[in-house]
Amino acid sequence: VQLVESGGGLVQPGGSLRLSCEASGLTFSNYAMRWYRQAPGKERELLAAITSIGGSANYVDSAKGRFTISRDNAKNTAYLQMNSLRPEDTAVYFCSAVGGAQYWGQGTQVTVSS
Repeated sequence: VQLVESGGGLVQPGGSLRLSCEASGLTFSNYAMRWYRQAPGKERELLAAITSIGGSANYVDSAKGRFTISRDNAKNTAYLQMNSLRPEDTAVYFCSAVGGAQYWGQGTQVTVSS
């Protein structure tokens, strides 16, 4: 199983990024998908989750209204659209596939700075 995140980078405050998570080696449509982040010196934080067929999504308070999780099962890919980014959003962002087991990607760095 492999999960590969992409789309991170340096963005100015107020900007947007779309992260992608491409999965292989598993039946993607059988897994719920989650996005987490980990800032330096902090614990990994769950941001958003989406069901296996994309019918329902949930967010933690820090992501509500700014972040949108989605998925395209035909492309084995999950996404996290992030808008109105703030310096405190700076972190490594991870995707995770959750089913009978939980799998993790290696993460992608997001830096929000002017």
